[in-house]
Amino acid sequence: MSDSMPSNTPQSIDSDVSSSLGSLSKRMLLYIGWILASCLLLLRPLEAFVSYSLSDENASHLVLIPVISAWVLFLQRDRIFKKLASHVGMASAMLAAGGALALIAFSVGARWTAVNQLSVYILALILIWMAGFAFLFGRQALRNARFPFTFLLLTIPIPEFILDRLIYVLQKGSAELAAVLFDWSGVPVLRDGFVFHLAHVNIEVARECSGIRSSLALLILAILVAHFYLETFWKQAVLVIAGLFVMILKNGVRIVTLTLLASYVNPDFLYGRLHRQGGVVFFLLGLLLLVPLAWLLQRSEGKFPKQAVG
Repeated sequence: MSDSMPSNTPQSIDSDVSSSLGSLSKRMLLYIGWILASCLLLLRPLEAFVSYSLSDENASHLVLIPVISAWVLFLQRDRIFKKLASHVGMASAMLAAGGALALIAFSVGARWTAVNQLSVYILALILIWMAGFAFLFGRQALRNARFPFTFLLLTIPIPEFILDRLIYVLQKGSAELAAVLFDWSGVPVLRDGFVFHLAHVNIEVARECSGIRSSLALLILAILVAHFYLETFWKQAVLVIAGLFVMILKNGVRIVTLTLLASYVNPDFLYGRLHRQGGVVFFLLGLLLLVPLAWLLQRSEGKFPKQAVG
């Protein structure tokens, strides 16, 4: 009787399923089919998601995240798919969680805002994709692919109450930093909350001045650089946290620069192209501020390489 027991264990079932799935190329085709089927199942939420991403400048990055995740998965395919298996239990749990979330979004999501409902739908879709991955490639492959799937969570539209809070933090931080920079510049300024009164102009650090779009782009880039060029977790965290600080710093510099140009050169700087489209310029400035830190952290990685885990 003891000889027959292993054949009934979950591990044996997973092994039998794995052997029937075939080679990596066959599994990959099956996984692409799984993704397409899940997208068809949630087609209407996906259409709303794409429309939201293309119409809202604060969400314009969302449609790019799955592409970047797939690109990272492709670049690291040799490490991720080193050992093929199938984990039915994990796949079932993730599929059940994703299905439950989709059902909740469908049944009661109409009472929420459109963005909050989309957030739940997209989280459900990601869990369904992870379920298919666990079933077709196994627990170890999913563990090796934890970064692209964790990064994929950035696809989820930020719920409005969180987005409002994030914009306020950027708005507040930018105003505080602008006050410091004005003080350092020696320019006489009278501050009233988010409003700065100068001799010739008055400016307000409004929600539109939070720089949320370029800040999210800078943060995403910092996360990717940390993953590809740094191995030690605390160094990755340092770079990402520095990216958060630079988000506020570059926005404060932008506010002060435009205000001083408007005050001493031409008031049109507050309404011209540099104000409307200058986010790219200050994004590049923020990027330049991060480059030396990334270089130093990577250089220290070379001196103290992370040992490979057997």
